[in-house]
Amino acid sequence: MDSRETAFDPAANGWEQVEDTGFIGCVGPVWQRRDGDVLSLGFIAEPKHHNRRGVVQGGMLATLLDRAIGMAVFEASGGRPQATVQLDMHFLDAVQIGEFVEARCQIDRRTRSVTFASGTAFVGKRPVASAKGIWKMLGID
Repeated sequence: MDSRETAFDPAANGWEQVEDTGFIGCVGPVWQRRDGDVLSLGFIAEPKHHNRRGVVQGGMLATLLDRAIGMAVFEASGGRPQATVQLDMHFLDAVQIGEFVEARCQIDRRTRSVTFASGTAFVGKRPVASAKGIWKMLGID
């Protein structure tokens, strides 16, 4: 990020910090914002997120999309527990330290026991990663 640019402030833009004592708490902070029925998750790329090339590690983008899509599936199922059984990732562009990454998701298809869903991570309007996968409702055979 150019030192002349103003850093994005999620709180000033309607985002709330996600409280999580698990893995997300280790890699976060992660932020959430609701626009109608749509819940988006995001994070500010910090130095701790970098890979050996100095850009955001792909695993952080995968983590964000897995959590965001999982939350969309959770809400679409009425809050029923579920687990990711497949996640296909595509990395589209590098994320620079200091950029704000937002994940937007959609439900593609639901059956009685599984949900097919997808999401895209953006920096502004620029897509940086996409994912699609399958989530299984737990407690259903």
